[in-house]
Amino acid sequence: MSHTAHIPSHRKPRRSASKLALRAGVAGGVLSTIAVAGAAGPANAEPVTETIEMPTIGSLDTDLASAVSASAEASHQEALDLSLRAQEDAAIAKAAQEAKKAKAEADRKAEAERAEKAREEARERASRTQARTQLAPASSSDSGSSSSSDSGSSYSSTQAPTGSAAAIVAFARAQVGDAYVSGGTGPNSWDCSGLVQAAYRQAGIDLPRVSSSQSSMGTSVSLSNLQPGDILYWGSRSGSYHVAIYVGGGMYVGAQNPSTGVVERSLDWDTPSGAVRIL
Repeated sequence: MSHTAHIPSHRKPRRSASKLALRAGVAGGVLSTIAVAGAAGPANAEPVTETIEMPTIGSLDTDLASAVSASAEASHQEALDLSLRAQEDAAIAKAAQEAKKAKAEADRKAEAERAEKAREEARERASRTQARTQLAPASSSDSGSSSSSDSGSSYSSTQAPTGSAAAIVAFARAQVGDAYVSGGTGPNSWDCSGLVQAAYRQAGIDLPRVSSSQSSMGTSVSLSNLQPGDILYWGSRSGSYHVAIYVGGGMYVGAQNPSTGVVERSLDWDTPSGAVRIL
C-alpha cells in the first residue's frame, strides 16, 4: 500500500458552536444555583447524604384509581342501604295500613252482627205477640179453658214429675245454657223442636222433627191444668212456630233464640198459646 494513500480520520466531529454554548449555559446555571444554595445555608450545615424519592406519575395514577374505585363502591353500598331502608319503611307502612283496615272491617262486621241479632230478637218477640193476639180465640177453643186461663194469669201447681215425665224434665233442664242453633239437634246446640224431640226420646217416645208437627200430637190441655212433660207451643196448634217443655211450678225449658240459647223461664215471661199432653 502506498504511504500516500488516504487514511480516514478517527477524530470525533466537532460540535457546532451553538450547541456548545447551550450546554455551557445550562451547566453554568446549575453550578450557580448550587453555589447560591450553599452560600445561603448555615456554615456548619452537614452535607446531604439522603435522597428523597418523589412519586412517579405511574404510582399517582394507581393511587388515584384506587381512591376513585373505593369512593364509587362506598357510594354504591350507601345507595343499596338507602334503597333497603326505603323498602322496609314501605313494607311497615303497608302492613300497618292493612292491619288498620282489617280491624275496621272486623269492628264493622261485629257491629252488624250485634245489630242483626237485636233485630232478630225484636222480630221474634213481635211475631209471638202478634200470633198470640190473632190466635187467642183458636187457642181458647183448643184448650177448652176460659179467657182468663189463656191469659196465663193462673197456672196449676203440680207435684214433682215421676216416671217418663221425670226423665223428660231432667234431660231438658240438663241442657240449660247450651247454644241455640237453627236446625240443631244436640248434643251441645239445639233449636226448639230439636230439644223437645231429644227430651221425649229419653222416655222412649219418637216425636216428629218440626214444631208444627209436635204441637199436633197428643191431646190439648189447658194452661191452668199443665203437668211436667207437657209440650207448650206458640202459634196455632198445628201451625206452631215455637215449642218448649213444661217442667212444673209455672216454669218451662226451651231453646229460645241465638241470644239466649236454652233457658228455663216463667210462663209469664213469654206466655204460650197452648199445650198438648203426650204422656
